[in-house]
Amino acid sequence: MELFNSALGRNITFVRPAYFIINGFIDLPNMNYYYIFLFFLYIISVLGNTAVMAVIYLDHNLRTPKYVAVFNLAFVDLLGSTALVPKVIDIFLFNHKLIPYNDCLTYLFFVFFFGSLQSWTLVTMAYDRLIAICFPLRHNSIITTTSVVAILLCSWISLLIVFAVYVGLLNRLSLCGSIVIQSFFCDHGPIYRLACNDTSINFIMGLLAFTIIICIPLVLIAMSYVSIYIVLRKTTSREERRRAWKTCIPHLILIALFFVPYLGTNLAVLISNIHPNARIINSSLSHTVPSLLNPIIYSLKTEEVVNAIRKLSKRKIIKNITTK
Repeated sequence: MELFNSALGRNITFVRPAYFIINGFIDLPNMNYYYIFLFFLYIISVLGNTAVMAVIYLDHNLRTPKYVAVFNLAFVDLLGSTALVPKVIDIFLFNHKLIPYNDCLTYLFFVFFFGSLQSWTLVTMAYDRLIAICFPLRHNSIITTTSVVAILLCSWISLLIVFAVYVGLLNRLSLCGSIVIQSFFCDHGPIYRLACNDTSINFIMGLLAFTIIICIPLVLIAMSYVSIYIVLRKTTSREERRRAWKTCIPHLILIALFFVPYLGTNLAVLISNIHPNARIINSSLSHTVPSLLNPIIYSLKTEEVVNAIRKLSKRKIIKNITTK
């Protein structure tokens, strides 16, 4: 282990391990099949999200504020799953469980950063639905490409700063308890609990991260849909209400896929002694399944994207015929 002395006028010694050991599952046989399953989920996620981004980029009709947010979601899903899954496969399937200290913190940062961006992109999409249904005549003037890009850019910058601090505060800990992380990746909670000195600020940052990733986005989304419900109740036409809710269903499914597993796992950890294996399985699927299903549910099932795919396919067929 390496010892570091602070230069604040006091001789405080910090114990920083050269590496960590990712422990993962406890006494579960045949886990290699599960890691192979995660790998296939990752490959399908990469293909699906890449296809969505390519279609939005190639079809000029899809360069609207709504699909700017969809493109951002696909991009973040791609980066988030890439930040997590390949390293999990390398650690457990190929038994490379030693990970250097700095690499571990970098790994932690990107997993949480992209996870939080997924959450706030869903908030942006809820805002779009709110304006489209509650203020339809002003939708095109309020929800512009510039405004959506500005909202998403603010999310990227703000969350980058928050999670840089979140990870950076781990450097103030003296990690002399153990070097074994009881998780499937470099998770924040299992790391700071290895410390021998005061971890209260890290505990607070953990609650703050939970609030930023889960609580605040859920509250904002809930407020949006309560407003939508109130407005639609005043609508006399049943057909109009049906059409409006139909545009919201894909987004509501994405919200359930993303938030329910995260919320369930974190609440179970806080209020009960959930078995580490159950927590790890739920957490690993929470990080991979939404990235897999998002492009299918929100993009590849929508009429605009399907029409764009057909148009691009016809264009390619015609181009191949004319070049022969």
